[in-house]
Amino acid sequence: MTGTVYKSTGSWYTVKTNLGATYQCRIKGKFRLKDIKSTNPIAVGDRVDFELETNNDDVTGVIHKIHDRVNYIVRKSVNLSKQTHIIASNIDQVFLLVTIDNPPTFTSFIDRFLVTAEAYSVKTILLFNKIDTYDEETLDEVRYLAHVYRKIGYDCIGISAETGKNVDKVKALMIGKVSMFAGHSGVGKSTLVNAIEPNLDLKTKAISMQHSQGQHTTTFAEMFDLSFDAKIIDTPGIKGFGIVDMDKEEVGDYFPEFFELKQDCKFNNCLHVEEPKCAVKAALDKDEISYSRYRSYLQILEGEDEHYRTDNWEEQ
Repeated sequence: MTGTVYKSTGSWYTVKTNLGATYQCRIKGKFRLKDIKSTNPIAVGDRVDFELETNNDDVTGVIHKIHDRVNYIVRKSVNLSKQTHIIASNIDQVFLLVTIDNPPTFTSFIDRFLVTAEAYSVKTILLFNKIDTYDEETLDEVRYLAHVYRKIGYDCIGISAETGKNVDKVKALMIGKVSMFAGHSGVGKSTLVNAIEPNLDLKTKAISMQHSQGQHTTTFAEMFDLSFDAKIIDTPGIKGFGIVDMDKEEVGDYFPEFFELKQDCKFNNCLHVEEPKCAVKAALDKDEISYSRYRSYLQILEGEDEHYRTDNWEEQ
């Protein structure tokens, strides 16, 4: 039998067949012996083949094959920094929720997420949430950030999950697709999903005032079928986003505005740091490239994972 993984709890997987039947499945032992660098060999969104077995009238499945993934999105494993954790696979698009404050989403985090999404061929749309709560100065920050990211080709939408502003735009983009919602804990993912599909009633929690970071409400990623021909993958809140498995020479290729200029650099393998006649640095000097994006790039090159919560544009 073939199905799609809708939920993972570490050792058991909820798999749904094309006919809509759901089975609890586990992995055949040999999967764990394969050279899979990720901490989780199977992720939500995976297409898998499984066989049914009955034990004391309890029918479960044993997964024996994972189909090739179209794409997937990864982050560093929380406990094992050199390993990756696949958050989800076979995704049509990711909505990255961004809040200016309560909690703050810094550009370094946004850029790390976008680089990873570019590297694994996942389309990303930026949703600037909670715009109903911002004063004019904060709204100017939203407009500035939206300008930075629209200029390099990313769709940006200002929304309010609480008041429903532009939620219909998000909903329209989701029809016929598998969408993932991501962002820090507390940025309003669950509130937005509940606004899109009230029957789901995903858990929401108030922001933890102690650290101004949301408390985690989701432990594992989970896929849901919606009533309007759409699927969503709800993910755990992501605090940091360390870049994994990427050579320094290729990082710039995942910054679209750098990649566009690369052919004009004097050296083919230009890292855009200290090399002469670098087109990226020339564009930076002319303010054609965002300084916050360039700083994020340097931090990724230097492997400064601890700076993912650093604000890259407040000093301009």
